[in-house]
Amino acid sequence: MKLRCAVFDDFQSVATTVADWSPVAEDVDVVSFTEHCATEDELAARLADFDMVVTLRERVPFPAGLIERLPRLRLIVASGMRNSVIDYAAAERHGVTVCGTASTTTPPVELTWALLLGLARGIVAESDALRGNGPWQSTVGADLHGRRLGLLGLGKIGGRVAAVGRAFGMDVVAWSHNLTRERAEEVGAVLAPSKEELLRSSDFVSVHLVLSDRTRGLIGPAELALMRTTAYLINTSRAAIVDQDALLDVLGNGGIAGAGVDVFDVEPLPADHPMRTAPRLLATPHLGYVTRANYATYYTHAVQDIRAYLDGEPVRLLG
Repeated sequence: MKLRCAVFDDFQSVATTVADWSPVAEDVDVVSFTEHCATEDELAARLADFDMVVTLRERVPFPAGLIERLPRLRLIVASGMRNSVIDYAAAERHGVTVCGTASTTTPPVELTWALLLGLARGIVAESDALRGNGPWQSTVGADLHGRRLGLLGLGKIGGRVAAVGRAFGMDVVAWSHNLTRERAEEVGAVLAPSKEELLRSSDFVSVHLVLSDRTRGLIGPAELALMRTTAYLINTSRAAIVDQDALLDVLGNGGIAGAGVDVFDVEPLPADHPMRTAPRLLATPHLGYVTRANYATYYTHAVQDIRAYLDGEPVRLLG
């Protein structure tokens, strides 16, 4: 009898076509799901008859309680090599192997600039007006050349965002808890003396940090109040790094010019979530990693992980 593998959150119905699943076809039946499970009960019911699951990013949590309800589950494959919503100890206790995949930093870098440029030039408002026979030109764009780009985090993604900023002729500054002057200079940025100074002086602030106890809520009401009323905030990293209620407040009262957001406290966003109607907000449904090349990597590696597990030699183990 074949094993069964569930592929979660295949919203675009491409998981089985962007990669070659033939290496596991004789041993595994693959079923992709285009609808998200929002509760643990829904997840437990959906996975009851599956031996394996492939999940994207950190959208679907696998806490101990869920793993305990899935005695048939033997393998979890999560995209990327870091996942904070899987209880690895519980997985080990119940004999569940957890594997990851490679990923690329290019898609989130590109989306960061799509959001930033969209905000700066009022692209959505102007496009909607043009299509709806609205006013011909109603916004005045914000310049990039000669303006300051402040980066919170200067890792692989932040470093590449810095390079694009320099290409636009921007003054790039950066800050994080462990950032060194040498690393900043390596990518052509200047180390800001403090997070507060970066927020005060930047025309555009972009978040590129890993979510941790130290970065959760890093940008709250006090930090947002430091930003210029003409400044823009971009977050393609993790929603919890920015206090979501504080962000909604500052957007509502015009404390900043706008925000570009790709990550949310609940995903997918409920229909009545205030982020859907917030003013001065350009928002996308967590598209940072969603490109054909990235998906091809994720799912090709998922197939490799499954094949290696079936052969008794699992690869890219997480935990």
